[in-house]
Amino acid sequence: MTASEHSDPSSGQRPSSLDRAAFLARFGGVFEHSPWIAERALAKGLGPDADTAEGLHARLVAEFRAASEDERLGVLRAHPDLAGKLAAAKRLTAESAGEQASAGLDALTDEERARFTALNETYTSRFGFPFILAVKGRSKAEILESFEARVANDREAEFSTACAQVERIALLRLKDLVPG
Repeated sequence: MTASEHSDPSSGQRPSSLDRAAFLARFGGVFEHSPWIAERALAKGLGPDADTAEGLHARLVAEFRAASEDERLGVLRAHPDLAGKLAAAKRLTAESAGEQASAGLDALTDEERARFTALNETYTSRFGFPFILAVKGRSKAEILESFEARVANDREAEFSTACAQVERIALLRLKDLVPG
C-alpha cells in the first residue's frame, strides 16, 4: 500500500484493514475534534463487523457512551454553533461546513442570522454546550423549530438529546466515508 492510499478516504479499503495512521486519518474526525473515540475503538480491535458504516458506528458509539460524562461533554463542546461565528469566519471543519450548507445555514437572511445568534447564546448559557442537531436533510424552519423547543428542556434531557444527535451526525458522516 502506498502512502497516498493511507491518506485517501476514497481508497475503498475496509476499516478493519487500515493501519492506525490511516484509520485515524479517515475516521478520527467522525466525532467532531475527538479522535480519541476512534483510537479507543481501534485499540480494542476491529473485525469484519466494523467494515460497514453501521458496524463501525456501533463500535465508535460504544466508546462514546463508555466515556466519562466530562469526556462526552468535551465532544459536545467541540461542536460549532449552528450558523455561528465560526461559520461566518469560514473556520468550520469541512464536514460541519458541508452539513450546515446542506441545510441552507450558509445563506441566512439578517433576521434568520439574528434569531440563530440569540438562540445560540441562550442555549449555550443555559446548558454549557452548543445546540447540536444532525442538520443534513433538514430545512432552516425545521432546525429553528427544534432549536426553540429544545432550549426549554432541562439540562439532563438536553445532554442526552445532544449526545444522541452527535451519534446521528457520526452515522451520517460514516455513511459518506464507508463504501457500500
